Amino acid sequence: MTSKTVLIVDDESAIREMIAVALEMADYRVLEADNAQSAHAMIVDDQPDLLLLDWMMPGTSGIELARRLKREETTAELPIILLTAKSEEDNKILGLEAGADDYITKPFSPRELVARLKAVLRRTTPRGIEEAVEVEGLLLDPASHRVSAHGHSLEIGPTEYRLLQFFMTHQERAYTRGQLLDQVWGGNVYVEERTVDVHIRRLRKALGEPHQHLIQTVRGTGYRFSARA
Repeated sequence: MTSKTVLIVDDESAIREMIAVALEMADYRVLEADNAQSAHAMIVDDQPDLLLLDWMMPGTSGIELARRLKREETTAELPIILLTAKSEEDNKILGLEAGADDYITKPFSPRELVARLKAVLRRTTPRGIEEAVEVEGLLLDPASHRVSAHGHSLEIGPTEYRLLQFFMTHQERAYTRGQLLDQVWGGNVYVEERTVDVHIRRLRKALGEPHQHLIQTVRGTGYRFSARA
């Protein structure tokens, strides 16, 4: 199962369903929204890996949402593929200038969509983020989106997974609660800093006795991930 989540934003339910079926068959996790406002809220809450965005929607258009996302620091790097019936070259240029990574003209085949989506994800995924990380028998594998301890799968929630992935790829450095909120939750998510403590406790519980010591409390600062005592 791929770890990638794709948010489909289109006001036509039939098109969303057609795309969703194709993506789920290709092992992507799919989210759906029928307008820009709902989409923005889902982007903040669920942090999808890619946005399939219809250009023409009632209210806020897809291209307006794309421009907004590119202006905001926490979503500026989110890959966007625009879906549109507009095939003129000027419109394509307009879409790309708004920050879209690719542009697909309707009608399109599901196979073409999946191929273009994979190509965009390959270009925009930072190096190393897909590589498995192992510390003392604790293995985090982004390709399968799984965490295991000495070969036994662990049940970890989505926020705890993102927190652990950040820690395991940024070892030995102490982070404040505010820094962890920015890195894991996103800077425009308004939650209390103590929320970090709640998820740290959940993460330690999920890791269990053999590995919970890796998440260390740094008094007066916050937390760090370290195999050192």
